Amino acid sequence: MDILPRANEVVIPIRKFTEYALSSKKDPDKTIAFKRALGYNKSNVDKLIENIRQNLPNFPAIYKGNKGFGSVYEVVMELTGENGKKAKILTGWVDDAQNGEMRLTTVHIDD
Repeated sequence: MDILPRANEVVIPIRKFTEYALSSKKDPDKTIAFKRALGYNKSNVDKLIENIRQNLPNFPAIYKGNKGFGSVYEVVMELTGENGKKAKILTGWVDDAQNGEMRLTTVHIDD
């Protein structure tokens, strides 16, 4: 199984959650999906980030190519949420060619 390169040094911007994935103004469907599926919202976003960080090395990464900004990867993970339920989430990552960060670019519940 090929895990995400440098999985132990990933950068997970909190803004990806507070301004997008868990923002009822920006994307209410994602917000509802995270709450129902795993029990996460803006008030416990730190626990969601830590859950992703801890479980990332347990799931395979799929290389999706390089679109000019760096190598892009996808990791689908099954997490157990704050509500005790399990759900799959899709995470997208870029190995940023400019600053060298392996950074989260997208996250959502994977139906």
